[in-house]
Amino acid sequence: MITKANRKENTRKRHYRLRNHLAGTTERPRLAIYRSGKHIYAQVIDDSQSVTLASASSIDKELRAKLKTGANLDAAKEVGALVAKRAKTKGIEKVVFDRGGNLYHGRISALATAAREAGLDF
Repeated sequence: MITKANRKENTRKRHYRLRNHLAGTTERPRLAIYRSGKHIYAQVIDDSQSVTLASASSIDKELRAKLKTGANLDAAKEVGALVAKRAKTKGIEKVVFDRGGNLYHGRISALATAAREAGLDF
């Protein structure tokens, strides 16, 4: 039987496995996604300098008025477009996608698709 604690632990293990293979550099930072039960968060991170270059989430003031909830596909699409817009203003075109141990499905893929459509390359 899979319990909630096991599922969370399995996600954490997958994330550690993924992070062994990818890291953000100054030329190609990492687009990290975190998905909670109520919201979704995205950050563009330069791991070589340990700096967050751009971020967006479903609790941002810009999106809070537009969104009914932060836990659906519409919220993920808005967050993906917003993080891409903020990254482009900082001159970031290419990123490495870090899905945070989550499966590439649902809100994660919706955020990624919206970020690609807004101009990020990954």
